[in-house]
Amino acid sequence: MKGFKICVVGLGYVGLPLAIHLAKSFKVYGFDVSEKRIANLSSGIDENGDVSEKELKGANIEYTSDASVIKNCDFVIVAVPTPISTNKKPDLSYLKSASSLVGRNLAKNSIVVFESTVYPGVTEDVCVPVIEKESGLKCGVDWKVGYSPERINPGDKVHTVDKITKVVAGMDKDSLEKIAFVYSKVTDVYKASSIKVAEAAKVIENTQRDLNIALVNELSLIFKRIGIDTLDVLEAAGSKWNFLDFKPGLVGGHCIGVDPYYLTYKAEEVGYIPQVILAGRKINDEMYLEVVRLLCEGLNKHGKAVNGSKILILGVTFKEDVKDSRNSKVADVILELERLGGEVLVNDPYFDEIKFDGLKKKVTPLEDIDKVDAVILASPHKEYKKLSIDDIKKWMKKPVIVDVKGVLGKDECVYRL
Repeated sequence: MKGFKICVVGLGYVGLPLAIHLAKSFKVYGFDVSEKRIANLSSGIDENGDVSEKELKGANIEYTSDASVIKNCDFVIVAVPTPISTNKKPDLSYLKSASSLVGRNLAKNSIVVFESTVYPGVTEDVCVPVIEKESGLKCGVDWKVGYSPERINPGDKVHTVDKITKVVAGMDKDSLEKIAFVYSKVTDVYKASSIKVAEAAKVIENTQRDLNIALVNELSLIFKRIGIDTLDVLEAAGSKWNFLDFKPGLVGGHCIGVDPYYLTYKAEEVGYIPQVILAGRKINDEMYLEVVRLLCEGLNKHGKAVNGSKILILGVTFKEDVKDSRNSKVADVILELERLGGEVLVNDPYFDEIKFDGLKKKVTPLEDIDKVDAVILASPHKEYKKLSIDDIKKWMKKPVIVDVKGVLGKDECVYRL
């Protein structure tokens, strides 16, 4: 097993860091369909900012957009996106496309491991048939399949892939042991009892977080109407030893705002209508409206409406200190403000121009900001944490600041969830 040749298919937030660490113990090929991505990685550039130039140039990885390298490998790891469609159903197109590509190039006696987040059954019921059709090889006879769900947290430099426990699963004992061996060269492993169990374990990790955030978001909506500060309440409740530390906010990104829909889709497919999960999703999906409401409340105190007001958004990514705008609910805030007639300026140190979720806007440098009517601190990047409330007030005659994550502290002009 020490001689495994590994191909990592998909070199994004998940695949690239994993490939870097696997290359310390195995011969690794890094495949991506994007020729631009391959050219950048070969030159030591990771546009996502997760892997340094030194790490890239020091890694023994052969980067390529030629899928035929899979034929040289006996271990293939698929790490491609699994988003949702506009009607919030699982979008398995990337996974099916990758499975087809792997199938066309699969070598006999190989092991194929999927890392993408899915609902229980996708690996064996969706991916395996595609690979079998394209390869002409029978799963369990000519090749084997496994699953090891990704646990990447963008921007987190503590819980990196080599410092977490990795769940692994195989279709049988032999494949499980080989998969566990490969991943054990990177980090600790937990052997799940089946592929479906591993798939389910992954999808509930983020569903649990989603529901906990939904709870504090709903509490925030209640406490605002009562007239007490949500963060004050949470701080007081947090003095109890087993109180969970969650804060209200906008829920976006590639996991928490997406994964629950994979589970609810499967639940409905087997005849169960999930109520708690969908209720939590509805609350979190609509929290952007509360951000807009708070802004309206602040403007109204000064006799202003959103219509005709100039509003500055600080930070457009789904969370602070990452260059990741996937499913960012800040886009919904911007679109709603523009629908109401507001003129919206955006600033984000990670972009010169933002292009996502129907938006296309130039970024306004902080030094070019003149007078605005309100500011929304949406993604509190480290650059913004250097700003005081007084610094932000200088941009406004009658200051209105919406502090989405509650990082600025209290002030009569600050509105927070």
